[in-house]
Formats: sequence, C-alpha cells, structure tokens
Amino acid sequence: REAYNMFISCGISFNHESPRRGEEFVSRKITKTVAKMKRELEKYGEIKSILTLGNLEAKRDFGWASDYVEGFWKTLQQDKPDDYIFATGVTNSIENFVEVAFKRIGIVDWKKYVKISDEHKRPSEVDYLCGNALKAYEILDWAPKVGFEQMIKLMIEADL
Repeated sequence: REAYNMFISCGISFNHESPRRGEEFVSRKITKTVAKMKRELEKYGEIKSILTLGNLEAKRDFGWASDYVEGFWKTLQQDKPDDYIFATGVTNSIENFVEVAFKRIGIVDWKKYVKISDEHKRPSEVDYLCGNALKAYEILDWAPKVGFEQMIKLMIEADL
C-alpha cells in the first residue's frame, strides 16, 4: 500500500458466524441439524436425524459476523490505513458448541444423537485457533457484543 500510495486497510476476521454462512462450515451444520431435530421432536415426538461430525476437540474463536462487520466499518473510518484482527479472544471446542446447541432445544443427553466419523475429520486439522483483537480494541474502540451462547441461540432461531 505504501509502495503504490494506496489507501488500503485489511480486516482479518476469525470464525465469523451467522445464519448466512455456508452449510459446509461445522457451525452451520450443527445449528441446522439441531434445528431439524427440534422440528422432528415437535412433529414426531422423537429425533430421527443424526449429527455426524469429525474432531470434537478442535477449538475455535467463534464470533458473530455482524460484530466483525462493525469492526470493518470502523476500520474504514480511519484517517490512516492499517490492518486489524477481529476476534473474540475466547476459544470453544466443537464439543462445547454442540452441547450449547442441544441445550438450546432442551436436550442435555446429546451424545446419542451425534456420530463421530473419520470422514469428517480434516486431513490437516488445526487444533486451536484464537485471535488477538487487542489492536482493534485499543485503536478502533471495537469489541464483540454477541457472546458464544447468544450467537448459537440466534443461529438456531434463524434455522427454525
């Protein structure tokens, strides 16, 4: 940007979740399947579906996409271009995500509805991803507003 005298900023966002995210992402697969299970319970009185996943131990920094978009907007309001990371700084395992999602529909004993499959494990799995948004906090006065459990609730409600 300096060599070509370009005014360009970059926002790097960690797992930015929303109901609009593609179903190939584990978060969407979980919330869509759990919502489907809730509908099955209401319609048939039982759950007929199974949620098939890979590595439940992987940890991710899950954040609400709208919070990150606000950070991008704040980036664009700066007089000087710079790069910022947008993240919550908090990790949760895929297992914790699943547990919270099932709890949202009133199921505590979720393990009987989840199948672990090697086919769903990534060949080059990164076990731990966590972002450091300190620069965005300090310079942009940005911070995520939607917490982990609220994010899952919003996604499941949208799926329902």
